[in-house]
Formats: sequence, structure tokens, C-alpha cells
Amino acid sequence: MKLDILAIAAHPDDVELGCAGTLLAHMALGKKVGILDLTRGELGTRGTPEGRVLEASEAAHILGIEVRANAGLADGFFRNDEAHQRAIIPYIRQYQPDIVLANAHSDRHPDHGRASELISQSCFYSGLRMIETVDAEGTPQAAWRPRNVFHFIQDRYIQPDFVVDITPHWDKKVEAMLAFKSQFFIPNANSSEPQSYISSPEFLDFIRARAEEMGHAIGVKYGEGFTSKRQLGVRDLSVFC
Repeated sequence: MKLDILAIAAHPDDVELGCAGTLLAHMALGKKVGILDLTRGELGTRGTPEGRVLEASEAAHILGIEVRANAGLADGFFRNDEAHQRAIIPYIRQYQPDIVLANAHSDRHPDHGRASELISQSCFYSGLRMIETVDAEGTPQAAWRPRNVFHFIQDRYIQPDFVVDITPHWDKKVEAMLAFKSQFFIPNANSSEPQSYISSPEFLDFIRARAEEMGHAIGVKYGEGFTSKRQLGVRDLSVFC
């Protein structure tokens, strides 16, 4: 299945927090989108890896995305090296996305910045035909390089290069986020899990405030910001209208 947009991120729930609204906005335009989680989030303070997989599946169902896969890398211990790049390249070649959305280039969680580099460089190497890969059936894959890799903004504020209006899709984004019941604050839930940085109601307040901040910058209610390592260009100034 060829995708228009593939969001790749270190942990299940990174995409929901960082760019789910953008995926929904493009699905509304008829684009095919998917998610690749690099790990199962097994080092998370709350929940279990098995539970996170189920939560990720539920979030995918809420979003209505075309596909969600998991690369099975080691949470916290994956590296931007040849072995890990070779683990990701087959997914890029399988789904052939025109655009990849990736973790922030630097952030509070060290996995995010490391994943950013791993994803970006894997997208480049995926376009080299001398790197040979096969699909799940053992069929050789053709080289494929996405046209653009954009990095969504996460916990730490980064000045965005552009902001996507996600106002019509905010409620669905929140619903998908809260599918990760083990991770976030759920009112009236009696959880015996230890508290974490992201499990407080204040964290969800922050997510909303960040979306409002990004939206305010472009004159809308809610937005998601992105950065690009390459200079962006347009053929038609009406895209800014």
C-alpha cells in the first residue's frame, strides 16, 4: 500500500500528541496516511508493552488511518546506526510515503531527538538503490526516498517553520490521545499506577495550550507546528491564504 504520509515516531502516543490533527486534516483531503511506531514504549512508567500495543490499535481505529505498524526497536536503547537504519528502510520502501512526519529534532525525552535523526537519515538511505532490502515475503524492494521529512514539535518549544490548522479535528485528536488510558489522566479512573510527567491533568492542559498557541500564530483555534531541515519553497502564493 502506497501512502501519502507516514508518521514515524519513537513511542506509541508520540504521533497522537504531536501530529494526529495533521493526519486527520490530510485524510479529510483524501490522503492515505499511516503510522510506524519504532518501539512498544516498554520503558514507560505506567502500563505494559502489551497494553500499549492494544492502546495504539484503538487510537488507530479512532483516527481511521490506513495502517499502523511497529518496528520493535528497543525503547531507550535504539541508536542511529546502520543496524537500526536497515530495520526502518524496509518500512519506508513498503509504504512509499511522499511525506514523513518525525519526532522533534530535540526534546525533553532523549529518544525523541535520537529518533528524529534515525528517521531522517533512514529516509535518505532508503533512496539508495545499492542498499538491498526485501519485504515480508522475501521480494526485493525498490529504492524509495520521501520528498520531505517534517518534524513535529513536542514537549520543548521550537519555533515552527509552518503550522497546520487542525481546528476541525481537535476533538478527534483528543479522543485518540486518550485511547492511551494507561498513560494519561482519565477523570474518575481509579488507577494504582505510579504518577508520571504525562499522567497529570496539567499535562493535557499543556497539550491544549500548545495547540492554541500554534493556532493563534496563524489565526485559528488549534494548530500543530513543524520544522524542516531543508528550505521550503512554493509555486503558488495562494497556499498562504
